[in-house]
Amino acid sequence: MADVAIIGAGVMGLATARALSRAGRRVVVYEQFEPGHARGSSHGRSRVFRLAYGEPHWVRLAQEALAGWRQLEAEAGEPLLQLDGLIEIVTDLERSSAATLQACGAAWQRLERDEVERRFALRLQPGTFAVLQPEAGIVLADRALAALARGIEVRYGTRVASPAELDEACVVVTAGAWVNDLVESPLPVRVTRETVCYFRRNDARPMPAFVSVDPRTGGIPFYALADPLHGLKAAAHHAGPQADPDEAGGPDAGVVDALAAWIGEHVALADPRPVEPQSCLYTSTADEGFILERRGRVVIGSACSGHGFKFAPAIGERLAVLAIEALDSA
Repeated sequence: MADVAIIGAGVMGLATARALSRAGRRVVVYEQFEPGHARGSSHGRSRVFRLAYGEPHWVRLAQEALAGWRQLEAEAGEPLLQLDGLIEIVTDLERSSAATLQACGAAWQRLERDEVERRFALRLQPGTFAVLQPEAGIVLADRALAALARGIEVRYGTRVASPAELDEACVVVTAGAWVNDLVESPLPVRVTRETVCYFRRNDARPMPAFVSVDPRTGGIPFYALADPLHGLKAAAHHAGPQADPDEAGGPDAGVVDALAAWIGEHVALADPRPVEPQSCLYTSTADEGFILERRGRVVIGSACSGHGFKFAPAIGERLAVLAIEALDSA
């Protein structure tokens, strides 16, 4: 029998399984759906990787995660990151992440509109400029999941109703939108269905990830990143309605139109309409922070809020520490 059972084979569950396995612990992962399913929050070809945050703790966590991704790449023998940079489109340097990046020793560069268009074929509107952070781009999400799962026992198509039905000394719950079905005291999280669109570019130059920074709040209403198949992926951050993860749902037509208009302002497209509108689930806390805690033999990881994927190697290590504490106290 395994030492630790993990419920949920998304990126956080698999990163935790890998960290525990590397620590010499026996692990089994239970996943209610089939491999490569699109019902949760970890599927797809790409996710943004960035160091660019306004708060130092996020920058430092991303720097730690970057080292973890590089280690996983070395072990897997294949690239899992494609770092063509990230551009923040801003009207005021103080609304960018530049000061925080500087404080954390991360590189950044201010680029004016003409240089951004020359280097990246990315158009900026009058009155805006770019902050480029070079250690950014995408995680190749599907490849990353496969690399994390290598050598791990994952029991697909196995739905667990409660940690109490499992005999392992420790149970880690990384169930995404289903987390509150599995814990006794509900977590303060909200599940929403968000809209994602894919577009075809007509330029072969590398595409950095890019975000529009709201000049009033510093928030990110829209973001885009490279997609290995179609060229470009775009989404609205925290724009979707509350959702039941067990119910089917699709993209929001109004958000699709807004994304198409925003992308059309900045990128020369082969077709102004998206190739493939989709939806995905966010499970978010009010402050977009992560919940990592131990309740006796049960460890809970709700590291999500629409920006968690990039941090998976670092979060997996933290959840593994909590799991080992549970084992040692059993």
